Amino acid sequence: MDYRRRAIDDDLDELFPLLAAVAIEGAKGVGKTATAKRRSSSVLTLNEPRDREIVTADPDRLMRVARPLFIDEWQLVPDVWERVRRAVDDDATGGQFLLAGSAGLAPGVRIHSGAGRIVRMRMRPMSFEERSVETPTVSLTTLLAGARPAIAGRTDVGLDHYVDEILRSGLPGIRDLPEPVRRVQLDSYLDRIVDRELPENGVSVRRPAALRAWLNAYAAATATDAAHSVILDAATPGENEKPTRQTVVQYRESLERLFVLDPLEAWLPTLAPLKRLTKAPKHHLLDPALAARTVGIGRGGLLEGRGEPSGLSTGTWLGALFESLVVLSVRAGLGLSGARAYHLRTANTEHEIDLIVEGEDRRVVAIEVKLSATVSDRDVRHLTWLQGQIGDRVADRVVVTTGRDAYRRPDGIAVVPLALLGR
Repeated sequence: MDYRRRAIDDDLDELFPLLAAVAIEGAKGVGKTATAKRRSSSVLTLNEPRDREIVTADPDRLMRVARPLFIDEWQLVPDVWERVRRAVDDDATGGQFLLAGSAGLAPGVRIHSGAGRIVRMRMRPMSFEERSVETPTVSLTTLLAGARPAIAGRTDVGLDHYVDEILRSGLPGIRDLPEPVRRVQLDSYLDRIVDRELPENGVSVRRPAALRAWLNAYAAATATDAAHSVILDAATPGENEKPTRQTVVQYRESLERLFVLDPLEAWLPTLAPLKRLTKAPKHHLLDPALAARTVGIGRGGLLEGRGEPSGLSTGTWLGALFESLVVLSVRAGLGLSGARAYHLRTANTEHEIDLIVEGEDRRVVAIEVKLSATVSDRDVRHLTWLQGQIGDRVADRVVVTTGRDAYRRPDGIAVVPLALLGR
């Protein structure tokens, strides 16, 4: 498979020649290994028993191989992190070490943060822009600068195509497979998380069926901030003996360490006069394709609105997955901008905004996601409310749609098809 350039490539091109060590973090299959190998002279793969045994027995071996050195799945031998950190203390010349990890450290394992020596970068599945479906005409970076640029562009990408992209996934090694093979691979990915990745990273799964049921309920809650007690009830309908709170917390924390859960945190601004905002994150899996496979809904069911999962979604299930695709695409493209993505909801649910992208200057781009080709005044009421609350701290307001045309409404709100939104 030919390598497809990612947003993180631009960041690595800028940073790695100047930094001694960079750690690329993200779930299995997002493309970390392929990206790092393109920049490496030597490779040690620590999920291979031979390499793991050698490095465990002789950590100083890391210092005797050609550089740049790429160390894959470093978290399986945590001493590697310490050895690289000490090496950087001795020699901070740029471009020496790339590390990749598909999990955080197991509970109880302590290492130095690496601050000032090892820079961490997050890699997610492919954004819509990275999939090369369409050439974007609207830049989120430009919107965040507050210039209120002219909005234009037209695409032939429609609802059917977005559904296909949701189901194909943004995992590079899976998305281009024939459909039956892709479904099997996505199912296998989920099984491997429970049967192999969690145990390999220090988590004992005593009731795999209960974990799978909980993961199914979590996927059904995609793009909602449903309480974890509600998710648990959905996972165990009619059961008197439910997993304990401690067990559920372990599920959640362990899956977040594996980057399988990718919740979108609530926006709690420190420099804005907003009151009574919810603190609950919105639930997202690392890829909406995995959510669809977990719940078991395919193309026909999504397009025809069948099989709303467990009543957890507040809108249509396809709308939830489309929102998750937008969230993935925005977060995957933020890179070195310093911007962070959140959602906003008031405690009384009177106001809700799907995405708040906040820059380092604390200005924001507020984004609503609509599974429609047209936008009404009702669709933008929350964006108008936010503008009234924080004024010029709103750099721009956007509605992301499944429509064909990008334009600005008379009220100044940008309407942008997802296919035309780039970083």
